[in-house]
Amino acid sequence: MDSSSPLSVQQPPNLKHTQSPNPTRKSLITSLMEATSTLRAPSFKEDTYFISHLKPSDRKSLNDLKHKLLTSSPHSISMWGVPLLANSDDRADVILLKFLRARDFNVHDALTMVLNCLSWRKEFGADVVLDEDLGFKDLEGEVAYLQGFDREGHPVCYNDYGVFKDKEMYDNVFGDDEKVKRFLRWRVQVLERGIKMLNFKPGGVNSIIQVTDLKDMPKKELWVATNQIVSLFQDNYPEMVAKKIFINVPWYFSLVYSMFSPFLTQRSKSKFVISKEGNVAETLYKFISPENVPVQYGGLSRPSDVLDGPPKQASEFTIKGGEKVNIQIEGIEGGATITWDLVVGRWELEYSAEFVPNAEGSYTIVVEKQRRMAANDEAVHNSFAARKAGKLVLSVDNTASSCRKVAAYRYVVRKSPTNM
Repeated sequence: MDSSSPLSVQQPPNLKHTQSPNPTRKSLITSLMEATSTLRAPSFKEDTYFISHLKPSDRKSLNDLKHKLLTSSPHSISMWGVPLLANSDDRADVILLKFLRARDFNVHDALTMVLNCLSWRKEFGADVVLDEDLGFKDLEGEVAYLQGFDREGHPVCYNDYGVFKDKEMYDNVFGDDEKVKRFLRWRVQVLERGIKMLNFKPGGVNSIIQVTDLKDMPKKELWVATNQIVSLFQDNYPEMVAKKIFINVPWYFSLVYSMFSPFLTQRSKSKFVISKEGNVAETLYKFISPENVPVQYGGLSRPSDVLDGPPKQASEFTIKGGEKVNIQIEGIEGGATITWDLVVGRWELEYSAEFVPNAEGSYTIVVEKQRRMAANDEAVHNSFAARKAGKLVLSVDNTASSCRKVAAYRYVVRKSPTNM
């Protein structure tokens, strides 16, 4: 039985912060680096797609587009299973508004974009790509994959092309034009999976989040494929991405960005969030809860978690430089088993866990000896069977550092069947 059950013992854990008597002062350079660690473009505001929220001129543009589309395509047409010419179908309105928004509500340009997209989808076979085995099983879950949702319910798609720094891997995927075409088809397949999770309803979840890891990404080698992906997605999937988060951004990112920037609209650029190396978890936590962030990026989500249903919510906290935090989970009964996850994003610190029995004179039990957690360590996952009633204390020691770190934890207490 988990900790949410009325038969379980669970009290809100206490977080005790202990300040180092002589915290290390931040240098001016360190302060400036932290202040500029996350660079954001002008804020992007996602459309609600409520007709009542549109300006009169925009409502007119929508009606004009419907009329022109009906004239241009008198036969039944659809996208993503939604009939575009159906009367009183607000899903069609949502899709058409995406094309209008992408073309600043210019009806002529939006109509051209819709017709070109319909033509491309038919020629490309986009409606059947989900059923195809394109031979990229080894890339799924590593290069491009959907995992979890952001705080607003958008599906999150992660992209990591670092594996292609290996020449053999690169040649296997991009060795000739046919391989590149197959890879692009696979990337469309991944995107279509994400779009299938959208509801196309006013006020609903109508777009996804893209997270792209630029660490170790080959610069020149992937230029052709990256250019084609950006161009293809922008032409045929307007307003399908609510935010584009770039993480582990290296120094040369400005050079890469300058290459594909001309292919992006100003509205697309306004969705960008750019985070430098060493600041991944802190950046992602702003948009995605820790339980939905993959463990390799400082979160608690593992691919196997989907088999256990929705993830258990995590609690977030910060550890200042020169500070030690003790998380005390009290009210654990004898015979109960407590399982916990803990993760600290950004650089190193010390971690330990101990169990303190309630009975007077009882000895404290060392559950995990103090050890150094490296910056690239995944989340701690452990459990302890308590023979006696007491509390679990998780210690996170940041006294040797001057840098603030973000962290998260969660736990489940299960009582022994004999005590239920």
